[in-house]
Amino acid sequence: MNSATTAAPANRAKRSPSLHRQNQWALWGSYSALSVFVVIFLVPPFYMLMTSLKSSAEISAEQGSPWIVHNPTLDNFIYLITNPQFQRFFFNSVWVTLVVVILSMTIAILAAFSLSRMGFKGSQLISTGVFLTYLVPPSLLFIPLFQIVGWLGLINNTWVLVLLFPTLAVPFCTWIMIGYFSSIPKELDEAALIDGANYPQILLLIFIPVAMPGIIAATIFAFTAAWGAFLYPLAYLYSSDQAVLTVGIVRELIRGDVFAWGLIMAACVLAAAPPVIIYTFLMDYYIAGLTAGSTKG
Repeated sequence: MNSATTAAPANRAKRSPSLHRQNQWALWGSYSALSVFVVIFLVPPFYMLMTSLKSSAEISAEQGSPWIVHNPTLDNFIYLITNPQFQRFFFNSVWVTLVVVILSMTIAILAAFSLSRMGFKGSQLISTGVFLTYLVPPSLLFIPLFQIVGWLGLINNTWVLVLLFPTLAVPFCTWIMIGYFSSIPKELDEAALIDGANYPQILLLIFIPVAMPGIIAATIFAFTAAWGAFLYPLAYLYSSDQAVLTVGIVRELIRGDVFAWGLIMAACVLAAAPPVIIYTFLMDYYIAGLTAGSTKG
């Protein structure tokens, strides 16, 4: 018995250097792969920022590195910020996104609470159907939706985006909220029901405060889906006064084969700023909301 107990630590000691080397190789391999992906993902934003700080003359010059700004200028940003047309694009994107986020989150929270906690017949089947709806590519839907929107008389009207963007955001937001609501102990709502609370009170007073990280995660996704959408605005909006940022940048800053690269890149930087700021301050909530549904209890 004593020999067996003394042999076990010796065997572990022999295996530990090999295991340590394997862990080191795995760690270095992970860091190397992540470094490659980080460089690949950061090159376009860095190039976009550098180009936005160049004048048209410097961009057109053949000499010099495209990654270095020799004479930085803010003229591109000043022109866009003071341009009434660009201001209109930005205003359209802001109000459409806000309305879409409010509408999408209201529907998603109510649907997720009903599907995850009220336990009516067919709730599991509907939950699966909600997620499968999100998997349908928007490029397959915009043609039949065009017929519906035309019948409603909303072609070339920004309200069409308020109607259509929730079809992109609600399924995924509902799926996130179902996972988060399911992770909340059932004892909470059971105790509230015993105390005489109804389901709307349970949702407002218990679930929404507890599920706030999940709500923030779903809200960020709804915001991103509405702010960065390109296909639907391109298909349904024609005039400049109705365009949003994603489409207005392409239509107004590209004239035939003439590309105003400095203005285009500056407009892209300004359009990317709101999502970047939101993700910077709410990243912890976003990660917590996405991972909370993986465990229950």
